[in-house]
Amino acid sequence: MPGRSWFVAAGEKQEGPYSEEEFRDLIARGHIRPDTYVWADGMQEWKYAGDIPGLLSPGRAPPPTPRPGVPMPSANADHGGGSLSAEFSIWEMLGRAIVFVIGFLLVIPAPWVAASFYGWMISRIHVPGRGYLGFTGKPLDIWYVFVGLALMTYIGGALDIPFLSFVLFPLQAYLSWMTVRWVMANLTAEGRPLQLSFDGSPWGYIGWYLLLAVSFITIIGWAWVIVYWMRWICSNIGGTRRAISFNATGLEVLWRTLVFSIGCALLIPIPWVMGWYTRWYVSQFSAAERLA
Repeated sequence: MPGRSWFVAAGEKQEGPYSEEEFRDLIARGHIRPDTYVWADGMQEWKYAGDIPGLLSPGRAPPPTPRPGVPMPSANADHGGGSLSAEFSIWEMLGRAIVFVIGFLLVIPAPWVAASFYGWMISRIHVPGRGYLGFTGKPLDIWYVFVGLALMTYIGGALDIPFLSFVLFPLQAYLSWMTVRWVMANLTAEGRPLQLSFDGSPWGYIGWYLLLAVSFITIIGWAWVIVYWMRWICSNIGGTRRAISFNATGLEVLWRTLVFSIGCALLIPIPWVMGWYTRWYVSQFSAAERLA
């Protein structure tokens, strides 16, 4: 319908009215995504842009949403549950992964490549009822963590000091724990902070880190350690009224990781196995309403 006005949901607020030309310009610039709520003259209710024929691509059926002038749903409200999903180009992921590795090898760029990679990857993750996630972490927030992790790739091999590895390993685990806390604290949805936190203790995290290393002695036991480690991490995510869970089994982690490793060893399949493995891994996390 030419000449109609469009409104766009942004968090708990609505933006608009936009003319047809302005709205199409927002689409062209990528501001309107398949999971963006929109409403226009003549529509019975708000809809995802991806659910409007001819506007974008097919999307998901949205829950009932008020007309303009009524507050939009909160990003922290309960919206049921379901598995997370990830949508990305395998070539873009490969390029960003290569930049990530090179940045860590050069040490100084490590904070910038880490923040860039995490921000990009998180923005590709869709949470049922919340749309795509966002990330507000900055390179200098915990720059010393990434520089420390990057330096450890050299220190262990360059210095022939007895028992040095026994010191570096728990320190590496502690820096990894700090990274998880930083990521959780900077997650957003609909442009607003989710105010999540990771409440697991550093000692517990270091314990899982050490158990994973020891489990390689069993040849296959590491897969089950990863499963229960991920479940421990999920159980320690605070600030949400939904239960976060990791649903993969040890056998699934085992065979898929082996296929991923073989594909990487053959070099040519790397982009495909990386995309396949990453999408599967993300889909094993789910959010569901907590039982009373």
